[in-house]
Amino acid sequence: MVNHDEVIRRHELTDQDWELLTPLIPRAATGRPRVEDRQVINGMVYKIRTGISWRDLPECYGPWKTVYTRFRRYALDGVFARALQHIQAEADEAGDIDWLVQIDSTIVRAHQHAAATGRKRGLHHQGEPDDHALGRSRGGLTTKVHLACDGKGRPLAILVTPGQRHDGICARPLLERIRVPRTGPGRPRCRPDQVVADKAYSSRGFRSYLRKRGIACTVPEKNDQQRHRLSRGRNGGRPTAFDRETYRRRNVIERCFNRLKSFRGIATRYEKTAASYEAAVTLASFLLWARSV
Repeated sequence: MVNHDEVIRRHELTDQDWELLTPLIPRAATGRPRVEDRQVINGMVYKIRTGISWRDLPECYGPWKTVYTRFRRYALDGVFARALQHIQAEADEAGDIDWLVQIDSTIVRAHQHAAATGRKRGLHHQGEPDDHALGRSRGGLTTKVHLACDGKGRPLAILVTPGQRHDGICARPLLERIRVPRTGPGRPRCRPDQVVADKAYSSRGFRSYLRKRGIACTVPEKNDQQRHRLSRGRNGGRPTAFDRETYRRRNVIERCFNRLKSFRGIATRYEKTAASYEAAVTLASFLLWARSV
């Protein structure tokens, strides 16, 4: 027979995960007794891992509405984003971050439960986009997750947009979200040593942006850009620098996407709002970091 308690426990926080997360969880000083924080966050992780509805959460995690309400509050307050920055800061202090940053995006299909976003009141909060990061294409409603990861395949920055948004447009805002605080005095580190990306990011504007920030890049040139440069002869300028050995490491970000999409609640979007879905991706990213340090 299957022991259902063990099946549920394999999705929960380990003691190491909880030790890293517990100092960052806000706690009310007054009020009636609340469901234990670790129990509630285990419910959040279980929901994201399995992709089930909030109403179908096992009773061992407490009332489903309590878990959902606290998840929504943490999403709007940026609790998971601060937890991710905190663990990144500790890794940076230990010299554990490889600043060969890779950027890419992945398409996520939106479930029908994520589609009814404008019919209920109270869903539009400050910072929530009007389109809720849902885009319509021939495949239906989709969301695109833009990701910047370090050389060890751990997320540094996350950006959620509608599925039809071009990668090149989101490259700057994504890199500007990289912000690793210092554990002591000093400004946060925001600049990678080098950026590796595919042809979707090959544009003069993006290369100029990286050059102004003093960031080296390894981005292959598009075929039409190469033909246009060659057709202009001497006026076309020199070919862009490209290191094939460095570019071969770009598979690291694909493996990072693969680990994130092992969470079924991320591989398919069930959340109605962009804030909630981004918080789910951020919580999964925190768990990837916690289990790699």
